[in-house]
Amino acid sequence: MNRTTVSLIAGTAALAAVTGFATLSSPQAAGTARTAAELPVERTSLLCPAPSTSDIAETSYTSFTPVTKDADNGGKAELQAAAAQSDGKSAGKKAAKPVLEPEEPGKPATGDTSGGDASALVGIAEGKFAPGWTVQETTEVAAGSGRGLQGVNCSAPDTEFWFPGASTAADRTDYVHLTNPDDSAAVVDIELYGKDGALDSTLGEGITVAPHSSDPILLSTLTEEKQENLTVHVNVRSGRVGAAVQALDDKLGGDWLAASTDPSGSLVLPGIPKDATAVRLVAFTPSDSDADLKVQLASPSGLITPAGNETLHVKAGMTTSADLGDVTRGEAGSLVLTPTDASVPVVAALRVVRGKGDDQETAFIPATRPVGTRATVADNRAKGTTLSLTAPTRAATVKVTASAGSKGGEAVSKTFTLKAGTTENVEAPTPTGLKGTYALTVEHVSGGPVYGARTLAATADGVPGFTIQALPDDRGMVAVPEADQDLSVLQK
Repeated sequence: MNRTTVSLIAGTAALAAVTGFATLSSPQAAGTARTAAELPVERTSLLCPAPSTSDIAETSYTSFTPVTKDADNGGKAELQAAAAQSDGKSAGKKAAKPVLEPEEPGKPATGDTSGGDASALVGIAEGKFAPGWTVQETTEVAAGSGRGLQGVNCSAPDTEFWFPGASTAADRTDYVHLTNPDDSAAVVDIELYGKDGALDSTLGEGITVAPHSSDPILLSTLTEEKQENLTVHVNVRSGRVGAAVQALDDKLGGDWLAASTDPSGSLVLPGIPKDATAVRLVAFTPSDSDADLKVQLASPSGLITPAGNETLHVKAGMTTSADLGDVTRGEAGSLVLTPTDASVPVVAALRVVRGKGDDQETAFIPATRPVGTRATVADNRAKGTTLSLTAPTRAATVKVTASAGSKGGEAVSKTFTLKAGTTENVEAPTPTGLKGTYALTVEHVSGGPVYGARTLAATADGVPGFTIQALPDDRGMVAVPEADQDLSVLQK
């Protein structure tokens, strides 16, 4: 083989292992396709939004990396204020102390902050710390708008995000948090879509996010229209950012709205609490064609159709909503959306309310990717943790591992088999001799795709709160071509 070709392929394979986002398919040589090897990623970036503006907010961060076979033995990980990352590079300045120091793979590490001045965080993990690295941000607010429990998985920077379920209604205060981890400025457009289509606004165009900084953009400053249900589209013209929507309600508490998975014809929204008192579905299609969706609930006994909400018609470019009430009726459930005819790409999210009267609280469930090979959620506690798993199309088997505790305890694993079309709130394991918090890792063993979500419930100063995080594939492995593949077909 030509030496130049060998060098090119070796360099590409290294890039894939570092970024974790490149997947290379080997070309056919002599009519035979070769299987790409799976290697652990070598570098991962995560961004955590500024947690709260409340002076009485209490925020905890939990970092966890699952043990990964064949991962590098070296490496490091740290999580620090976005601005501090820039200061640490300046001549003569000492890098700021990280918010927390991640532990070795297999053990959670925790850190905390309080008040309304906490910064957005930028995290970098390398070597053995990178594959599957997960950071959870959990904030307790005892009073005021958005009071209750707010949680979000810190996410990787990207160039496009969809947030169905945002609002500019009078009782809502919603912010889009944009965090730039890089050395150059990012330029971002924010588009808003309501029930009648795009909202008129030029203020969301060309927003500049400075290097190593984070900007919370109040949605109500981008438009004068007051709409209950909006879809927010964040499109990055240059650079990359992390994005999340903080939705604060004057009466119903608040939580973080994470981005929906990429527009798709079929979607799964897992882990609706069995005691939900109100569930609202919000959907949007960026296509020029309308979408017609079949709405089903994956219950413990199988797929059922909610009475009165059998289908949902989503007009092109317009946000559509449907109130599903107490759709779970005391049982575990996940929403499954499938096209009734031709597939048109859709994004969707659920707003979930628990409690009654003054004790109501809100959380959000966006459509998400399946667990895939492996998914992890951190900051689980001895009380108040519920793991929900669904197999919407075919029966499946998964292995669930509870890590060691952050302050002590030993890891424990269990295997679960899910019937096709069902959702189950599984009796997830807890570490033996648990002290502190722990992580839950779900690994796909066999069968069809599995989707998962974790509900974390807690009461602060007598105020009940809850938050829900999905468990998408952690993308800790990347496909690279085998070194001995004959790629001479690439030569001219």
